Amino acid sequence: MTGITSTRLSDGRELMYFDDAGTSTSRAGHLTTDHRGLPPRGEPGEVRFDALTDEWVAVAAHRQARTHLPPADQCPICPTTPGNASEIPAADYDVVVFENRFPSLGPALGPVPEHAGWGTKGPAYGRCEVVSFTPDHTGSFSGLSQERSRTVIEAWSHRTAALSAMTGIKQVFPFENRGADIGVTLHHPHGQIYAYPYVTPRAGVLGAAARKYYDATDGRETLTGSLLRAEREDGSRMVLEGTHFSAYVPFAARWPLEIHLVPHRQVADLAALDGEEKDELAHVYLDLLKRVDALYPTPTPYISAWHQAPLDDVLRPAGYLHLQLTSPRRAADKLKYLAGSEAAMGAFINDTTPESVAERLRNVAVPPSSTPAAALAANPEGASA
Repeated sequence: MTGITSTRLSDGRELMYFDDAGTSTSRAGHLTTDHRGLPPRGEPGEVRFDALTDEWVAVAAHRQARTHLPPADQCPICPTTPGNASEIPAADYDVVVFENRFPSLGPALGPVPEHAGWGTKGPAYGRCEVVSFTPDHTGSFSGLSQERSRTVIEAWSHRTAALSAMTGIKQVFPFENRGADIGVTLHHPHGQIYAYPYVTPRAGVLGAAARKYYDATDGRETLTGSLLRAEREDGSRMVLEGTHFSAYVPFAARWPLEIHLVPHRQVADLAALDGEEKDELAHVYLDLLKRVDALYPTPTPYISAWHQAPLDDVLRPAGYLHLQLTSPRRAADKLKYLAGSEAAMGAFINDTTPESVAERLRNVAVPPSSTPAAALAANPEGASA
């Protein structure tokens, strides 16, 4: 079992150590106090209602002062050393989750204003957390061990359950921005978790489509489940299959590189996965990331986005956990930029074909793995069975 220990930083923010399963030393007796004497936390920013689109926009001007690409010896999420009193006071750790010092949302909790219209604004309630995958400053998620990958999954699951229970939270979103081309502000391998006080625009669109399909089948089928079944039957866009998870390039992929990783069983979120599913996910996710990184001579920038069912009575019954991994990289030396059609109209134009991308991902050379998913990944006929 993953060991979990909670403590507080000097400004009151919560920090949690997640230790790999089998760790023999109890961290409870080895906590280090944060001696930085940070100033008290400020009030939340604000959310403003965009009446033109019926969407909320967070305004977080205080984030202009956040840390931006510091040198390695001043990294804020490396373990603390005599020369660098970081956000993590311990001299070593496995996985750490802590409240962001410069949050887009929070730290206060509460609902967004009701009956919003032009001019409506309110506090940017919610919570933003940082997830450090490793104490090592260099590397990436794809380089983690299977055990460490499993610990990160347990941290995502734990935080999803805890954040979902907080006042006013409507959506919990674990994600990773990887690479300078995506706009990361820290090179250290890490991700984030946002807990929103509203259903985000993208989740609202996906949720509405899922609910429409769910109602049309009298609750017997889910949209994500039916798409998974169709992709497995077709086979041409499958990347890998396991006992509990499969990955494919979607039929109408928007991005030059886009893969969906979907559990075979409908679950609302990561917290609902059982132990066997989490164990396989630790394998399959690493396999997928290694394939993405092996496509080109240099690491591939990506956004890894876990879509979890919103905490909404209408949308949640039809919700279905899945990962959408996307990259703007369309060639070794080319990126796709969101210009007029995509940025202004939301009308995507893909420069690659989903079938060719899936074939490359199936056949790319990656380190060997003993998982069933990896064994099927190089066998398109098996993947379509």
